Amino acid sequence: MANPIIPTSGNGDEATTKLGRLNAAVERSWVGRRFRLVARGTTFTTELRAGTATFLTMAYILAVNASILSDSGGTCTVDDCQAPSPRCKFPPVDPGYAACVSRVRRDLIVATAASSVIGSFIMGAFANLPLALAPGMGTNAYFAYTVVGFHGSGTLPYRTALAAVFLEGLIFLFISIVGLRSKLAQFIPKPVRISSSAGIGLFLAFIGLQSNQGLGLVGFSSSTLVTLGACPASERASVAPVMTFPNGTVALIPGGTVSGGILCLSGRMTSPTFWLAVVGFLVIAFCLIKNVKGAMIYGILFVTFISWPRSTAVTVFPDTPAGDESFSYFKKVFDVHRIQSTAGALDFSGAGQGFFWEALVTFLYVDILDTTGTLYSMARFAGFMDDATGEFEGQYFAFMSDATAIVFGSLLGTSPVTAFIESSTGIREGGRTGLTALTAAVYFTAALFVTPLLASIPPWAVGPPLVLVGVMMMRSVAEVDWVDMRQAVPAFMTLALMPLTYSIAYGLIGGIGTYMLLHSWDWACDAATKLGYRRKVGAGEEARAITEMNSSGSAGGSNREHVNDGGHA
Repeated sequence: MANPIIPTSGNGDEATTKLGRLNAAVERSWVGRRFRLVARGTTFTTELRAGTATFLTMAYILAVNASILSDSGGTCTVDDCQAPSPRCKFPPVDPGYAACVSRVRRDLIVATAASSVIGSFIMGAFANLPLALAPGMGTNAYFAYTVVGFHGSGTLPYRTALAAVFLEGLIFLFISIVGLRSKLAQFIPKPVRISSSAGIGLFLAFIGLQSNQGLGLVGFSSSTLVTLGACPASERASVAPVMTFPNGTVALIPGGTVSGGILCLSGRMTSPTFWLAVVGFLVIAFCLIKNVKGAMIYGILFVTFISWPRSTAVTVFPDTPAGDESFSYFKKVFDVHRIQSTAGALDFSGAGQGFFWEALVTFLYVDILDTTGTLYSMARFAGFMDDATGEFEGQYFAFMSDATAIVFGSLLGTSPVTAFIESSTGIREGGRTGLTALTAAVYFTAALFVTPLLASIPPWAVGPPLVLVGVMMMRSVAEVDWVDMRQAVPAFMTLALMPLTYSIAYGLIGGIGTYMLLHSWDWACDAATKLGYRRKVGAGEEARAITEMNSSGSAGGSNREHVNDGGHA
């Protein structure tokens, strides 16, 4: 447990005395007793500083989550197009549909901030733990790009996907209440459990390297699927699966969709926004090396500030009708945006589809594995873990906190909410109570008032954090036993399939299926051995019982003979 941190130097004895008096007053108050400041070995000002550090390291989620989820098109449909048709959602995107997606992105910024406030408040107020919550990275990408798909080209509409998240949250809350959560996580094969975190990291990094939601370094190739990109937007082309009829007519293959600008025609590695993103990447990387708090947000702000001026090669406000509309909203600076489309947008009509339950089970698995693992690792890092019982103080309410936040998040229109690993920065700053989480919740509340600024963060500012989050999530592969092939192969399949199939679900299925196949022979042999042993033991016991019965019968016959002889005499 960390010792209380009270400044002993700075602006003089007067400042030190004021802080000391403030901390002492709070410790004696109801707040100090409720959050157990003295018992946890911390102070009020330390908790405030820890909450600030936590917010700075995870504030990037406000822009990143909204950008990822808005790529799905949200609640927008072809009816929002100025010229409604099945193709109006895809490049060249209809101006009406593009305006709708822009409004959805603003809604999602508010939904992200509001769900973070709710989750962090519940965790801090009820569980009294220094853990902040927000929509999780990985599940948001799975939600947007696999379940809903780019501009609604996936297996489920946005509203139906939200219904799946809502039901998953209720199930998650139920198993948390009855105490099954930690036990279910133990049923997942260890190599799959360990490598899934790294696989999700690679998935996020792959997204961050593409042009739609990142640097644009990776582009499409008709022969190798992927290749080097980073060409200017004017040199990118869209790709679509088409068929050519005998009369020469070309038409889109049924079920096919038109991509964004992913094919570089020329000018590879000459995109101005790519090189600006590289500088942002280096800013974040150097800050992480030097353990600078808020490294992610500093990199995002650096790239964003340079992208705001108009009439530049890297502007986020091009001289187009869409750019003019975005710039007009940006100039408001402060605005309390009201969620117009995503709040309460649940649709259960698709609950009978197999894709619905596939998505629900995947969300549930990732939440059981990821959030539970994050809570345990953060509790151990903060010194709350009881090694004898494997539990930590506030565990029951902590489990219910993130499950409840998932339910509220889905009602607001966002993907599952989870405890953030970035909470470790606040713990490193000395945060030991729920006041750290409540401080982060206050900052997220303040973010609700600057939606125009958050909505103007460009994709090339979001890409570098995605790649570096992937870097940080790769550390778990060190725990895999790569010498044992029965452990290494399932771990690698999980790791590789997530980014290469663009799906967390397929990676998990591949890893678990491979693990079962590789261990099936051993399991069969063990079962046969145990069955043979039981039969042998059973046969032995039966023979012993027959022998005893015969012995008893012989003894009884002899006794009867003696009795009869005695009677005759």
